[in-house]
Order: sequence, then structure tokens, then C-alpha cells
Amino acid sequence: MRRALLALLVTFLAAPAAAGAQTPPAEPRIPPGAKAGGQDVGNLTLEEAAAKLDGVFGKAMRRSVEVRVAGERVRAPMKQLDLVFDPLRTARRANIAARAVAPGPDGTHAVDVQLYTTWSAEKVKAFARKVDRRSRVEARDARLRITLTRMIRRKARTGWSIDAGALADSVTRIIQDPASVRLIRAERKRVRAKVSRRDLARRNPTVVTIDRSNFRLRVFKRLKLSKSYGIAVGAPGYETPTGQYSITNKAVNPAWSAPDQPWAGAYRNEVVEGGSAENPLKARWLGIVNGVGIHGTAAEYSIGTQASHGCIRMRVADVIDLYPRVPVGAPVLIR
Repeated sequence: MRRALLALLVTFLAAPAAAGAQTPPAEPRIPPGAKAGGQDVGNLTLEEAAAKLDGVFGKAMRRSVEVRVAGERVRAPMKQLDLVFDPLRTARRANIAARAVAPGPDGTHAVDVQLYTTWSAEKVKAFARKVDRRSRVEARDARLRITLTRMIRRKARTGWSIDAGALADSVTRIIQDPASVRLIRAERKRVRAKVSRRDLARRNPTVVTIDRSNFRLRVFKRLKLSKSYGIAVGAPGYETPTGQYSITNKAVNPAWSAPDQPWAGAYRNEVVEGGSAENPLKARWLGIVNGVGIHGTAAEYSIGTQASHGCIRMRVADVIDLYPRVPVGAPVLIR
């Protein structure tokens, strides 16, 4: 009886040990023939495949990209682009793809999946813009400097710039491919100025300058001196204003709205009709600014002096000659 009980006890105690010693189920393996980035991961577990992929591609995927352009070298470490290569997810991708494909006659599942990578598209674009800034030469428009006696033209300059969008696309392709050479030789393209030297003449067909010190009015056509006239300018206390303006209005035999000023005498705040012998604005009017303009005068003896109340006086024959030469909008420099 004792022997039977002892045998039963031994069997009872041994049963859990036997159960605990059972072999766990084998970890699933990726079907044969599966590849990732060209590397065979068939018949490997996910962990084994991940370790293999990291060993083959990890270092290459972490290499920086370098762009060379116009003597500049600009590097982008993968951390800067937030690039992460995930070998375990790559192994899972290969496993799923292989199981979704029927085996061939040889029992293999012929698939080759792309490596699983993530990155910041915005940071890639920012890097491309940085390269463009470092290598860019800004185009410069031609410019005109108006002086009293001549028109000085500053030539346009051609600019140079890379296509930042195309560069960002190239970087994106490269960082996903561990076999790629991570060196890009970018080329700049010409960027033409919006305003050429020739455009200046087209944009400024007529320019008028008024030289107060030498009592000369000059007309430039296509930036070349066309005509020059003697003038009278504002008397002390009524100086002709200086600055760059434009012709704002024109009139033949203009009416004169006398200002509310003591010097206007009996005509103060009155309107004197055009063509009247009492109207000081003779023949033609070309308005400039704040009631100041160019007009003919009966006091032609005043030409070459400071005699007006701010306006530019001309001989009647001269202002008639000037009138059709100068359109509304033409720039006027007074110095």
C-alpha cells in the first residue's frame, strides 16, 4: 500500500515538471524567396531578418547627403532630415508581401519590398532652399538715375539659381536608397532680370529736368537730350519746389484760379478765364505739384531769373513747342 501511494505521489510531482519542459512553438519564418532592398530574408524569423537588414543597410542609411554647387558644399545629416530606417518593419513588410503571393514551382515567394523609412518632407525642402540661398546670385534689374543733364543707366545683372524643388525630389529619392551615391552635383540656371537696360528707354520715353540754378528746362527722349529751353523759376520766398515729380495734367489756354494769397491782388480767390490778357498763365499749362506747373509768360524778360511765385515760366513760343513733346505722367526732376 505504501509503495502504491509513493508511486502515485512521484507521478503527481513529476507531471508539472514534464509539462513545463514542453518545447514552445517555433517562431514563424518569412516565406522563402522574400527579399527586402534586394537582400534575401526568406526562411528567417522577423527578428533575424531585422538584424540582417540593419547590419547590411543601417550604416549606409545613416550617411549624410552632400550637395555641391558653384564651389559650395552643403551637407545634410539624416538626423537633420528626421530620417529613420526601421529594419523590423521592413522585415514585417517582406513577410506580409511574401504571404500574399502564391509560391512558384520551386516553392519560393518572389517578392522584393522597399526598405521602411520615414523622413520629414518639410525639412528636406528646407535643406534644398538652404542650398539655393548659399549658391544663389540674385538677378538685378537695370536702373535709371535721373540727373539734370543726363540719364545714367545701371546695367542689369543676370542671376543664378538652382531649382530647389527638383533638388528636394532628388534628395528624397536618394535617402530611401542605401545603394545610391549620396552626392548631388546641382546645376544653377540663369535667372534673367525683369528690367533690362533697353527696357529703361521704353519705360521712360520722355523725361523732363528743371535746373533752377542755370534756368534750364531739358527734355530727354528715350534717355537722350532732345530739347533745352530757358526758364524763370520761383523768386526768394516762393522757391520752386525740388524733388522728383511727374506731369499731372495739361491744358491749352488754361484758366487761372488765383490763390488766396496777398500777391494775387485784386484777383485773389478769383478765376480768370483762359486766353484773357489778365491771365498770367499764357498759352499752355503742364501741372506738376501743389499748383506749381510750367506755363508761358507775357514777361519774357524774366526768363533767366528768379521771378515767379513757384511756377516755371517759359517764353510763349517755347511752351507751345514743349507742350506736345511731354505727355501726362512723364517724370520731372527739379533741382
